[in-house]
Amino acid sequence: MHRLGIHSFVWTGGQTQEGLEMALEKSAEHGYRAIEFAYLRPERFDLDRLARKAQALDVEIGVTMGLPLDKDVSSEDRETVARGASMLADAVRAVRDIGGTKLGGILYSAHTKYNRLPTAEGWKNSVATIAQTGEIAKDAGIDLVLEVVNRFETNLLNTTAQGMKFIDDTGSDHVRLHLDTFHMNIEEANPAAAIRLAGDRLGYFHIGESNRGYLGDGVIDFDLIFDALLDIGYARDVVFESFSTAIVDEGLSLACAIWRDTWTKNDPLAAHARQFIETKYAEAQRRRATNARP
Repeated sequence: MHRLGIHSFVWTGGQTQEGLEMALEKSAEHGYRAIEFAYLRPERFDLDRLARKAQALDVEIGVTMGLPLDKDVSSEDRETVARGASMLADAVRAVRDIGGTKLGGILYSAHTKYNRLPTAEGWKNSVATIAQTGEIAKDAGIDLVLEVVNRFETNLLNTTAQGMKFIDDTGSDHVRLHLDTFHMNIEEANPAAAIRLAGDRLGYFHIGESNRGYLGDGVIDFDLIFDALLDIGYARDVVFESFSTAIVDEGLSLACAIWRDTWTKNDPLAAHARQFIETKYAEAQRRRATNARP
């Protein structure tokens, strides 16, 4: 059985220690066993205190992030790539220090809408940096997962097939894919087939609706998604992600184009998401059992 998690931006913009601790408490209160934080700058937060609180609540921590343009590891500029590699190494250490288990997101490029195609040299620079970061993460006991996102948030990895080639190029057995239903709905011809293609290389999974709001209020066929997750025996984290201007981190909101309220109250949203995911998962198990009968 997967571990069900929730993104901290359902609860807080993530600017204060108190907000992050509240997010941990609310996640546990709603029955979530994992929480996803955006990158936590060690100088701004008491990571030890957060780690102790998460442990006491039995909530596992994952961290996701995107690189800024001046630290884009898919750049052709060596200094820019070096700055990005340093930021990724620091992020792995921060995840370790907070007692987290994984670092994911757009780790292979800047989190932005590019105005150019990726280059062969940029791809090689990114591959080399992620291979190096994968070794640092392995030594720290941290999973490294690369989020495949839509064309408006990166120019490098928009499909699962591209992600698989990228991982092959790293030569690392420690780097896995991080897929997200919101992004797959934009880029994949067949999201369920993409999940099956990823197979045991799928290391982290985001559940999000096509409009970023309540699950079931958009166009994603979650029956097909959960059937595919069962088919590959996926047993890692499944994390609900939803963004609204009601609770806002300015940087992420600009990068993800969050311009409106997809919801205004977070408690009912979180309760609904957990029930929706558990129901869909149970329905998929029943379909599987029925189809297996002679």
